[in-house]
Amino acid sequence: MPIEHWHDYIGAATLADAILDRLLHSTHRLILRGKSMCKKAAPQAVEVDLS
Repeated sequence: MPIEHWHDYIGAATLADAILDRLLHSTHRLILRGKSMCKKAAPQAVEVDLS
């Protein structure tokens, strides 16, 4: 989830600020663009009937 949406998701602005402060202190943010490589690298999903 993008950092910009954390305040809305968590609800309490003070709590969101505290969490963000601890997680993002002395970090480098990389904003990646483009298609996800996960779908390309993952094996094809197989449907299994569990009934």
